[in-house]
Amino acid sequence: MAEFERFRYADADALKAAIGQMALDLPVADNTDALKKGITVGKRTLANTLAVHPMEGCDSEADGTPTELVWRRYERFAKGGCGVIWVEACAVCPEGRANPRQLAITEENKDEFKKMVAHMRACAPDEIYLVLQLTHSGRYSKPFVGADAIIATENEYLDRLLPEHHRIITDEELYALEDRYVAAARLAEYAGFDAVDIKACHRYLNSELLSAHTRPGDFGGSFENRTRLLFDVVRKIKAACSVDITTRINAYDEIPYPYGFGVDKEDFRTRDLSEIKLIAQKLYDEGVRLINITGGNPYYNPHINRPYDAGPYTPPTHQLQSAWKLLDAARQVKQAVPGMTVISTGFSWFRELGALLAAGCVEQGWCDIAGFGRQSFAYPDFALDITKGNGMDRKKCCIACGKCTEIMRNGGKAGCAIRDTEVYLPIYQAGWEGKQKPDTSHIAEHI
Repeated sequence: MAEFERFRYADADALKAAIGQMALDLPVADNTDALKKGITVGKRTLANTLAVHPMEGCDSEADGTPTELVWRRYERFAKGGCGVIWVEACAVCPEGRANPRQLAITEENKDEFKKMVAHMRACAPDEIYLVLQLTHSGRYSKPFVGADAIIATENEYLDRLLPEHHRIITDEELYALEDRYVAAARLAEYAGFDAVDIKACHRYLNSELLSAHTRPGDFGGSFENRTRLLFDVVRKIKAACSVDITTRINAYDEIPYPYGFGVDKEDFRTRDLSEIKLIAQKLYDEGVRLINITGGNPYYNPHINRPYDAGPYTPPTHQLQSAWKLLDAARQVKQAVPGMTVISTGFSWFRELGALLAAGCVEQGWCDIAGFGRQSFAYPDFALDITKGNGMDRKKCCIACGKCTEIMRNGGKAGCAIRDTEVYLPIYQAGWEGKQKPDTSHIAEHI
């Protein structure tokens, strides 16, 4: 068990020293010049190599239409200066929504999305590349209280966290779901998005299928079957419309085999990245030119994909090691498929020093674009400070406290309660009213 440690690095030299002591090879640059260089993504020529990751606000209308809070979030992101803005999870069918206020693009509300996209482009200081993440939330579906969670396969480790009502999705439903993704992609193209993301990360439905070693039928067992939904959807969207196709995808999840993806069969904490490299190559062969690499499961082992200073348990590994695993996975995918534009993740915990780490990753070819998730909630204009000023300001940075996630888990509308207090601190406080925070310190013993 690793000793829990809060971020304590005063400057880049202190961070480099800690990295050296752990014998890690994280590339911390001396400046942020690599982030200020232009890059071409699809048909867009962008002014920088920075991205906003998809961060769910759980604040749409009941029918999935963007609300004033959604508009506010994406206006702030657009004004913030990142070249790529990856718009949060948007459900392709009602039963696949993670919460009753998850975005959903439909024939009835497509013009509202179109207006929001146009507004984002008008607000951005430079050209932006807009991705809409398309999802089915699988075992984390909760479109209404008491709804069935829809799992891809039984899982000895995750099933204990399931609600009472759940069922395994059938092969017939999965084949029918492919056309729902296509319909959503057409609507995204109409709305003006540059690309759609066939979400395959963090153990939502498509991600869970990647690990469905024990599932019978057409969508389980073999590599071909476990990736069937992903590749069928890619091919069908490619045939139906001209929007770019990408995926935010897990490289590994650190759940024991045969329930885990990207893990060594004997030691689940050891990555086996052979399948994510093969997936990336096959995607490239299908014409996909952008991939966003992540890992873990925020519901089960969040220390893997978002190292934190305050969380549900003491992590079994140091935050630097978790970050290295994420960033190195992106590096290995980039090395395996050099022509693919790779977006990496894992920078927010590093506060303002995340800019130097991101620059080092881009500079040394670990990735092409550096993506920030929680940081964008706390500090939506971080890219402008990096590219137009003197770097990031620690007083504006995410402090990795996990309150944005706590809001979501408590059924609230998510944002930063620390840096955006006027809007989100009351929501955070209301979510815990009358509740006692559970003691989850023992969880790390099992992951």
